[in-house]
Amino acid sequence: MKYAVALLALFISACGGSPAEAPVNLHPPPPPPSPIVDGGEWGVRANLVEPNSELPVADLNGKLYLLGGYPGSRLTVRTVQIYDLASDRWELGPPLPQLNNHGMAASVNGKIYLIGGQTAADGDPYVDTVYELDPARGEWVAKARMPTARSAGVALVHEGKIYVAGGRPPRGNDFAVYDPTADRWDVLPNLPSQRNHMTGAVINGRIHVVGGRLGPGLSPLKTTAHEVFDPQTKTWTTSTPMLSGRSGMNGVLARGCFHVWGGEDVTGMTPNHEYYDPRSGQWTRLRDMPIPIHGINGSVFKDGLIWVVGGGTGIGGAHASHHNQVFRPTVSCE
Repeated sequence: MKYAVALLALFISACGGSPAEAPVNLHPPPPPPSPIVDGGEWGVRANLVEPNSELPVADLNGKLYLLGGYPGSRLTVRTVQIYDLASDRWELGPPLPQLNNHGMAASVNGKIYLIGGQTAADGDPYVDTVYELDPARGEWVAKARMPTARSAGVALVHEGKIYVAGGRPPRGNDFAVYDPTADRWDVLPNLPSQRNHMTGAVINGRIHVVGGRLGPGLSPLKTTAHEVFDPQTKTWTTSTPMLSGRSGMNGVLARGCFHVWGGEDVTGMTPNHEYYDPRSGQWTRLRDMPIPIHGINGSVFKDGLIWVVGGGTGIGGAHASHHNQVFRPTVSCE
C-alpha cells in the first residue's frame, strides 16, 4: 500500500502538482452512447398562427396553449396561440396581461398558469409575476408572486402543485412550489446544479430535471445533469446523466419513457432525440428529429402522439418557426 501511495505522489509531482491539487471531476462524462434505434415515426400538423419562440406551452382539455415569446425580430409579444389537437386547428386566445418571453407554464384544475419570464429579449429584469387563465371566463388574473423573479426555468405539476426549478443567472439554483388552491408559494431546497433552458418530467412521483445551460446568453456551457427531487423527503439525488449536454430542448413522458428532443449543443442546433427508461435508469438514442428546434418548453402525449409545436430552427432567438411536428413512439417503458 505504501508503495502504491508513493508511486501516486511521484506521478502527481511529475505533472507539476501535489496530492491536494489533484483535479476532481464534479460532473463525470456520460456513459458511451447506446446504438440508435428506430422507436417511432415523425409527422407534421397545421402550422402555428405566429412563428414565436422562447416560450412555454401548457396543455388543457385537449388543447395546447402557447404563451408569448417572440418572432425573428426578437420583439416580445403578448400573443396566446391555442391549438386543438383533435381538429388540427389554431386560434388566438386572450392576450397576456404583459409582454412575456422565456416564461414557465402549467395547467392545474382546469386553469392555465404563466409563471415568471421576462418582458424583453435582452437586458430586461426578470419578472416574478404569476397569471391564471380560466378558459371558461377568458381573462387573465394576477396571483401570488414567485419568491424570486426568474426566467427560462422549468415548471412541472405533481399532485396539484406546480414545481418551478432553475432560471437564468443568478437564479439557476432556485426551486419553489406553488399551490394554486391556497395561492401560496413555498421555497424548497436548491436545485443542486444551477442551470437554465432545461426540461423535466414527473416520473413515479419524483421531479426529474435534465440538461440545460450553465451560463447566460449563448453560453457554450451545457450540462448533462440529471437530478431528481423527492417531494416526500424534500431531498435531491442524482441519476444517469443525459447522453449529450445541451440546452433549450423539450421533453415529455410517453408510454412510461421520458423523451427529450432538439436543443442546442456546443456545435449549434442538434436534432438528437433520446429517451430515459426509469426501469433500467438508462438513456437510449432514437432517430434524429427531421427539423431540429429549441426554445419551446412544454409538450403533451395524447392520442398516441408527442406534440412538438413551434421552436427556433437556429441558435439564438432570431429563428422562430411555424413548424408543428408530431412523433408517434413505438418504444415503451411500462
